[in-house]
Amino acid sequence: MTSFYLEQETFEPPGAVGTHCILELYGCPAELLNDADQIQANLRAAATQAGATLLQETCHRFEPQGVTALALLAESHISIHTWPESGYAAVDVFTCGSHTQPETACQYLVEAFRSRQYTLHSLRRQPPASIREVSREPVAV
Repeated sequence: MTSFYLEQETFEPPGAVGTHCILELYGCPAELLNDADQIQANLRAAATQAGATLLQETCHRFEPQGVTALALLAESHISIHTWPESGYAAVDVFTCGSHTQPETACQYLVEAFRSRQYTLHSLRRQPPASIREVSREPVAV
């Protein structure tokens, strides 16, 4: 493991490149959390709500229940892991760029999964200055 020391007075946090939202959904109907097709549709709609560009998606259904799904975005990703038996879903929405609204995607998912309670934590991602200003475009597949 590499360790390092930062002197507080010399370290200036770089500008943020995006927002990473951690969303936890509680009290969701089990049938919504176990419907892989609907979950994928909800992730697509959440990407649209965020103003993000959907590149690919993948999904896996577990037996006897539960789904893990991922929407790969040009700006990063939206993922969900569900536990229908507990009415719980763990959601991750990370988008780069000032044109996206990950919190809007999260609010959409709260409503789409009919969550009775939820927690949302937003973290501004602050990478090294050397990559802050780099612009990248997705490669056509």
